[in-house]
Amino acid sequence: MEPLDARTLPDLVRAGAAHHRDREAIVDGAVRLTYAQLGAEVDRFAEALAARGIAKGDRVALWAPNGWRWIVAALGIVSAGGVLVPLNTRFKGPEAAYILARSGARLLLVDDGFLGNRYIDSLAAAAAETPLPDLAETVDLAGWDAFVAVGRPVDAVVHPDDLSDLFFTSGTTGHPKGAMLTHRQSTELYVAWSELAGLREGDRYLLVNPCFNTFGYKAGVIACLLRGATIVPQAVFDVPTTLEIVQRERITVLPGPPTLYTSMLDHPGRAGYDLSSLRVAVTGATIVPVVMIERLRAELALQTVLTAYGLTESCGTATMCRPDDDPHTVATTCGAAVPGVEVRIDETTGEVLIRGYNVMRGYFDDPRATADAIDAEGWLHTGDVGTLDERGYLRITDRLKDMFIVGGFNAYPAEIEQVLARHPAVAEVAVIGVPDERLGEVARAFVVARPGPPPDPGDLAAFCRERLANYKQPRSFVLVPALPRNASGKVLKTTLRAGAR
Repeated sequence: MEPLDARTLPDLVRAGAAHHRDREAIVDGAVRLTYAQLGAEVDRFAEALAARGIAKGDRVALWAPNGWRWIVAALGIVSAGGVLVPLNTRFKGPEAAYILARSGARLLLVDDGFLGNRYIDSLAAAAAETPLPDLAETVDLAGWDAFVAVGRPVDAVVHPDDLSDLFFTSGTTGHPKGAMLTHRQSTELYVAWSELAGLREGDRYLLVNPCFNTFGYKAGVIACLLRGATIVPQAVFDVPTTLEIVQRERITVLPGPPTLYTSMLDHPGRAGYDLSSLRVAVTGATIVPVVMIERLRAELALQTVLTAYGLTESCGTATMCRPDDDPHTVATTCGAAVPGVEVRIDETTGEVLIRGYNVMRGYFDDPRATADAIDAEGWLHTGDVGTLDERGYLRITDRLKDMFIVGGFNAYPAEIEQVLARHPAVAEVAVIGVPDERLGEVARAFVVARPGPPPDPGDLAAFCRERLANYKQPRSFVLVPALPRNASGKVLKTTLRAGAR
């Protein structure tokens, strides 16, 4: 079987070991695993899980940063027939306990002490309020060798439509819910993603996006395995370290959020690194400045710069730009639906709806939330507001919850942010609505400045007056060193609103 034909993750690992045997699969510091060695390590880990009683359908949680151990453990879980439940490395004990309890995880694998976080202690404290009756064992991955030393043959038979993972939504507006995703969805969708991205055999992919979210795992680990690329995981984004890895490992593919690229482009030491190997960048966000796309192509000579759109419930991807799209299209749209997926806009609310093989099977053990998210015709209601142009290219204007009303007019923060991002002194911007006695709400902009003199609020206001209708113009500007984000890179506008109150 060719890797691109595999429709279960165990088959994908085996196919990679056979077809790309001596090619590097993972480079993580001093650890360098070929595809054959990766296959052997995954088998050992799956057998260790089987020896501890993990059977088909059992949920196994993984609380660790990007690294070769995360990749082997995740693939080992699904190869043993288990269901992977990734945990965010920024979680505190109560947040992790909620997901462990909600998923009914039987086993927790944890890199205790990462960045000084005592995960096991924090979880033990939280368990007093959130009992974990299903959790039979917690294993610190520091004892890796001892864990994999005891194993037994795996007898689980994995099928394409079996659940492969439960990725819990970020929970920025309530309790997280576990999206049920299958082996077939993860493999089939990322065959399409990797083709549109131009990922190819022999590429070297710097994996900065966290593996505990769908984009990092599926557009990173799974896409690389499908194409025979080398995965170079980075546990924590740090600009000098990233630049050094790109130079040392001759990285060709570097997906990430817009802030990753702006941080690299604006770093004062960038000229001291050889970044000529870079070929592909893939990003995605409500706002992607056109100037950033132009700079990536002009200053880093990237051949392919794409934007994409998706959410956990759509297996991470629904639309993508195409390699020959111009910078304006890449910056202002999320591309068209990937093959086999439909996208339409609700005529009443403007909400983006998605239907296709990539839509989750539902929320784990939550039929009511599933019914609220997926209608009787199979359309996933994303909660995002957008438009489709005549080409079928999607433009996200904002979240339904982020829209605010100024004197009776609907204002969408993304539109205002796109304008402000063009100001030469602005690196990043986030806009929220704040109360106003006369108009009900008005826009407030939180601005991260580019290196150099900070922008003058009066200049920013004049810039907006020239480009935005009156009701859209921010009435106040707040200069901040950084925007608050969750570990998936999403700006936490709830935090900004709380501060404004």
